[in-house]
Amino acid sequence: MHSSISRRLSALGAIALLTTLAFPALGAGPVSVTVNGQPANLNPAPTERSGRVFVPLRGVFEQLGATVVYDNGTINATGRGHTVSLKIGSQQAVVDGQPQTVDVAPFIIGASTYVPLRFVSQALGASVNYDGTNNIVAINTNGGGGGNAMPPNQVITPQPAPNGDSGSITLVNERPARGSTAASNRPLIEAVFGGGEVDPNTIRISLDQLEVTNDSTRSPRGFTYVPRSPLRPGVHRVRVSGTDNNGQPFVRVWSFTSGTSAAMVDAIGEVRPRDGTTVGNQFVVSGRTIPGAHVTVQVGVSGSPGTVGGLVGALLGGGGTNSASYSLTADGSGYFTTQVSIDAPGGSQLVLAINADDPRTGATTPPFRERLSIR
Repeated sequence: MHSSISRRLSALGAIALLTTLAFPALGAGPVSVTVNGQPANLNPAPTERSGRVFVPLRGVFEQLGATVVYDNGTINATGRGHTVSLKIGSQQAVVDGQPQTVDVAPFIIGASTYVPLRFVSQALGASVNYDGTNNIVAINTNGGGGGNAMPPNQVITPQPAPNGDSGSITLVNERPARGSTAASNRPLIEAVFGGGEVDPNTIRISLDQLEVTNDSTRSPRGFTYVPRSPLRPGVHRVRVSGTDNNGQPFVRVWSFTSGTSAAMVDAIGEVRPRDGTTVGNQFVVSGRTIPGAHVTVQVGVSGSPGTVGGLVGALLGGGGTNSASYSLTADGSGYFTTQVSIDAPGGSQLVLAINADDPRTGATTPPFRERLSIR
């Protein structure tokens, strides 16, 4: 029985693996994929999410000569003399025994597992080329990628997207997911920035053309926002703009549909450390909320004045390791905990921001904010 289940999981990992091309937006035309010059029959067709193009690679890993096994959240690909290991929800990977970082963490939707195409292909010794004129991504396992071969960390940029997206900064792990329906009428709205770090002072967020920036928590790595009042049932459009740390502007847009279920649930409580605590550069954040909740913990050097008393939004300034964001899942009793590391000088004022939502209904908790200081 166990062997049968293992084989089925292996097949699922190999057949249902969908992968993301590392370019920021869907091109004006459909994207197609070839392997060694032969079209890869993709069903369903390539789609766009998080400002990137995702391609269902049915059979492509087999064409790359790799065997893929999925087991308890870990993806292992072996072939062409290389091994690649990734974990669902983690940007940390291991290639041939050496730690690597991917800019987009693997994730699961339904029965399908998504992993970064370029990263895995090149880790397995294949080259990845992009024909921007015809929106064709070519994978070559025979060596010699041709004049358009991608350098190791190059971003592929297709034709401008019709929805106004622009710039190298992308959105990753949007909540609610792009094109999805959130049961709640007051859902947690958040995203992680991919493709680089953002100057948090330049971030502007709007919901249905209404500016909500000051009600959000922003950092170089992402943002979170909870609507102050219930949304009307229907489709809602989120627009995020700003500049990256090199001064280059970006715009990202996505839409979701809200429902009519409860707007909010019980508050986040039992949080440690308490408001006003002095902490070191490494400390543990813990608390209690909805059992099984999705929890986002953000911490960073305070980039805006004022007290936490009436603070709904906060600006987590700085960059590099001066801010951090963690995505957690509360246990069956609602408890959550994570270790935080932040490289801030002594005396720095920090903002700790925690948001949580019920994955079954999308109902959110009231945003939790408090101030800490570095000893």
